[in-house]
Amino acid sequence: GNLVILDNSDTPVWSTNLTGAVRSLVVAELLDNGNFVLRNSKTNDLDGFLWQSFDFPTDTLLPQMKLGLDNKRGLNKFITSWKSSFDPSSGDYIFKLETQGLPEFFISRSKFKLFRSGPWDGNRFSGIPEMEQWDNIIYNFTDNREEVAYTFQLTNHSLYSRLKINSDGLLQRFTWIPTIQEWNMYWLTPATHCDFYENCGPYAYCDMNTSPMCNCIQGFEPRIPQEWASGDVAGSCQRKTPLNCLEDGFIKLKKMKLPASTTAIVDKRIGLKECEEKCKQYCNCTAYANTDTRYGGTGCVIWIGKFDDVRYYPAA
Repeated sequence: GNLVILDNSDTPVWSTNLTGAVRSLVVAELLDNGNFVLRNSKTNDLDGFLWQSFDFPTDTLLPQMKLGLDNKRGLNKFITSWKSSFDPSSGDYIFKLETQGLPEFFISRSKFKLFRSGPWDGNRFSGIPEMEQWDNIIYNFTDNREEVAYTFQLTNHSLYSRLKINSDGLLQRFTWIPTIQEWNMYWLTPATHCDFYENCGPYAYCDMNTSPMCNCIQGFEPRIPQEWASGDVAGSCQRKTPLNCLEDGFIKLKKMKLPASTTAIVDKRIGLKECEEKCKQYCNCTAYANTDTRYGGTGCVIWIGKFDDVRYYPAA
């Protein structure tokens, strides 16, 4: 019952490490969805696989595959780039779900974050507005005790689509064109300067339609205006006037990618009004929002202190 891969000298290079405890007849099978499984041939229980490739993604996410935490099996599923276009060994880039605060995906290289998807808002990731334009794809994001995971399915079973992180760290979505027998890439990220993580520093937002593309949020101004105007945003933004917890209020920002939320405070039991009141309990609370934008908005997330990686989407 143990599946073993041997090299040309019959030396084992990989196995499923199943022991003699497996007494029933075991078969290896490639399912129609691309999942390669080991299962008991006497049962068709989909939850009874002895091993499945979908639990160990490589560089590609297929329909029905899941990325994220599987607490039942103790797995953290993420995709990893190839070392090069011709070398399928593990490369430098990963696309992985971070579950602290509000869960969101990051493209990382070693310890450096390159791209952030923004948190799931009930319909899409707030930093990928294109998701609402992709027909024939249904997205599902689960966040409960058993798992925190993202997957997608196709409504048209004659279509094929996949998500891939390539050896240069680009996240790409492909669809199969049967007439020419080729994969067509129709989306990728990071594609613009505003896609890159923390491109404009704290208290700022990125807008590809302005010059410079980095803009301080209302109530803030560049620390070094001359450098900011030339495109050097290293000095970042600062408050125009000192914070006054009793008199200062909030401004409403629309069509924005929510700030990085791994350190944010989340309470899904309350609505936006209660969220504002909770935010005001902290003098240095700088922003708040709904966690779910459906049904008029539910849930609460608040940011304490500085916030980063905000982007404006004019067509969102």
